[in-house]
Amino acid sequence: MSDHAIPKVLVFDVNETLLDLTHLEPLFERLFGDPGMLREWFAQLILYSQTMTLSGLYTPFGQLGAGALRMTADIHDISLEQSDIDELASRIGSMPAHPDVAPALERLKAAGFRLVTLTNSAPGASPSPLERAGLSDYFERSFSVEPVRQFKPAASTYAQVAQEMQAEGHELCLIACHLWDTIGAQACGWQGALVLRPYNALLPAQNVPMPDYITDNLSQLTDQLIT
Repeated sequence: MSDHAIPKVLVFDVNETLLDLTHLEPLFERLFGDPGMLREWFAQLILYSQTMTLSGLYTPFGQLGAGALRMTADIHDISLEQSDIDELASRIGSMPAHPDVAPALERLKAAGFRLVTLTNSAPGASPSPLERAGLSDYFERSFSVEPVRQFKPAASTYAQVAQEMQAEGHELCLIACHLWDTIGAQACGWQGALVLRPYNALLPAQNVPMPDYITDNLSQLTDQLIT
C-alpha cells in the first residue's frame, strides 16, 4: 500500500476492471473452439489502439474491436459472418459487473470519495454498458477518450479528467486491472491502483512504476482506501 495521501477522486477503468470480459467467451468458443482466444483478440485490440495513438491516427474503439476480431479470424483461417461481429458488439454492450464491484462502490461513495470512470470506448446511445450493469448511479462523471481522440495510456486521456474534475495529480487515483493503464496515470503524477483480475499481473522490470495499491479485488482496495 502507498504512503501517499489518500486520493480524493477515484477514476475507474471500465472494461474488465468493472465489467466482466469473460462474458465474451462463448463467442470465441463458438468461433475458435477455445474460449481462451478472447485473450488473443483483446491483446490485439489493445496493441493496435495504442499503435493508432502513437501514429497520430484514430478509429473508435468499437470499430477497432471488430477489426481485431476479423484479424484474429484471418490469422487462424476462420471465416466470419456479419452476425459474428454483431454478436461481439452485443456482448460488449451487455457485460455484467464483477461481483465485488457494486458493494465496493457503495462503500467508497459513502466514505466521501468522488467516483468517475475513464474508458477507451466511445460513448453510445443509452442504455450504456454501465447502465445495463446497474453501476451508472455510483459515478459522478463518465469520461471517454473520444474528445482527445487518443487511447490510454496517452497523457491527454488522463489530463482531460484532471482538468474537468479540477483536481491535482496527487488527488487522483486510476483504478484498473491493466498495468499499462496505471503506468500511464502514474506517469502523469496520479496514484495508481492495480486490481489483479485473472490474466493480469505486475511487470517486474527496471523503471516500471509500482502501483501505489495492489489488490486481488475491489473489496480489498476499498478496505485500504477507507482505513
